Amino acid sequence: MKKDITILITSDIHGYIFPTHYRDRSDQPLGLAKLATYIKKKRSAGNVLLLDNGDLIQGSPLTYYHSKYHRDTENPVIKVANALGYHSAVFGNHEFNYGLDYLRSVVEQSEFPWLSANVINEQTGKPAYGKPYRIHEIEGVKIAVLGITTHFVPNWEDPNHIKGLKFGDALETAKVWVAKIRKEENPDVMVVSYHGGFERDLDTGEPTERLTRENQGYQMCQEIKGLDILITGHQHRSLAGKVNGVTIVQPSNHGQKLGEIQISLFQEGDRYKIDSSSSQLIEVANLTTNKDLQELIADFEDQTQQWLDTPIGEVEGDLSITDPLETRLKDTPFIEFINKVQMDATGVDISNTSLFNNDSPGFGQKVTMRDIVSNYVYPNTLSVIRITGQDVKDALEQSASYFNVVDGKITVNPSFMEPKPQHYNYDMWEGIEYELNVSNPVGERVTKLNYQGQSIDENKEYEVVMNNYRAGGAGNFDMYIGKPLVKEIPIDMTELIANYLLDRKTIQATCNHNWKVVQ
Repeated sequence: MKKDITILITSDIHGYIFPTHYRDRSDQPLGLAKLATYIKKKRSAGNVLLLDNGDLIQGSPLTYYHSKYHRDTENPVIKVANALGYHSAVFGNHEFNYGLDYLRSVVEQSEFPWLSANVINEQTGKPAYGKPYRIHEIEGVKIAVLGITTHFVPNWEDPNHIKGLKFGDALETAKVWVAKIRKEENPDVMVVSYHGGFERDLDTGEPTERLTRENQGYQMCQEIKGLDILITGHQHRSLAGKVNGVTIVQPSNHGQKLGEIQISLFQEGDRYKIDSSSSQLIEVANLTTNKDLQELIADFEDQTQQWLDTPIGEVEGDLSITDPLETRLKDTPFIEFINKVQMDATGVDISNTSLFNNDSPGFGQKVTMRDIVSNYVYPNTLSVIRITGQDVKDALEQSASYFNVVDGKITVNPSFMEPKPQHYNYDMWEGIEYELNVSNPVGERVTKLNYQGQSIDENKEYEVVMNNYRAGGAGNFDMYIGKPLVKEIPIDMTELIANYLLDRKTIQATCNHNWKVVQ
């Protein structure tokens, strides 16, 4: 007897339910409410397993608003996920951003299990808050789904948000559990749902980025015996195909695409065996919005939109951004403003920050919460670390690798664009004076570096404020790893920016031109 089963996968939804990016109210090709149209249609036609691969509950203004002001109420994202009938979800790294109390509430409200075999309770040594795996039976076919989370979470997360947890190596944990599940459960289909991605080319195995073991998907396909399906995420890439005979998928982010895996099985005795499997990506652009799903949280969405339009302050001067590349080539009022907020919050006189993506519009004359969250898109807090002048120089050299010179023009290094844009890994500083000559070889681009009018002392220590993500060394800033933590500000930057504006009512756009990039 033949059986056909469909697995539908979402990943990195980041709280985007409605088809909006929240910078305005325009309809955009994204969001779980659009994907729901295809999910419901597919479910009505056959055997469907619906899985989420992590980073579900954090990342949009709606989730931020809930976590900050309404965390004791029903979680709108989980309300939608319950209505859609997810079979399971995996903990992504961003599930921990709002703290463990919030995460416990999410797990308790969910009508589906959360999975991760390598997020471990330090005291018990067992998987924390969720289960390692789940067995799904669909018309006699036994499907095992093992959850695995990227073990790099401690590199980024506020330690208070993961207190009492440890994160086992994703690849090694998956090996152990797949063997255990195969032996004890004897499933017909073995799925690993891994909130992580690939550091190697899927066809050649050649490194596509620095090999950090953050994204071990390729190795999983090569080294895990008995693996049939590998679901990936975390990198926000659009991938479908096979690696070493293992069917893989990665369905982008923000609900822009849906992963679909088709499995055809035949019966042999009392078991089913896979005859064939394939994967594809469903484009949300071709789907209409499911109104019933929207209606579930329409009131809370309206509250979020009203909150976003709340005026915070006014600007005298120009804090707009018209050209993101130009913004990264020389000091501008907007970047200087963000650094000033960071220095004001921490009381130090050296700061760095990023222009996180190319969609940041800067501020107009009147600033609302919508303007703030449109520009500062991550739930970062601030850390002050003590580093040497040599560390400052090394960090500037790392940032300078963001640029290439092609045909006499400064361009962005492709390594910061593939496999996903990483504009957030280029930092701009306030409190020092520096010049980067990007015609020089990588590693020799810092041609000027002063502090208070004098050449910086490479052996002297300086206190520098930056976001918590960077302070942990993320983005290949290894020079920060293990450096003394002087101070933490456990308030999200969006709130710090809002408070800065509320306290002053009107701010001046200033620019001291303390740095530039030349060729």
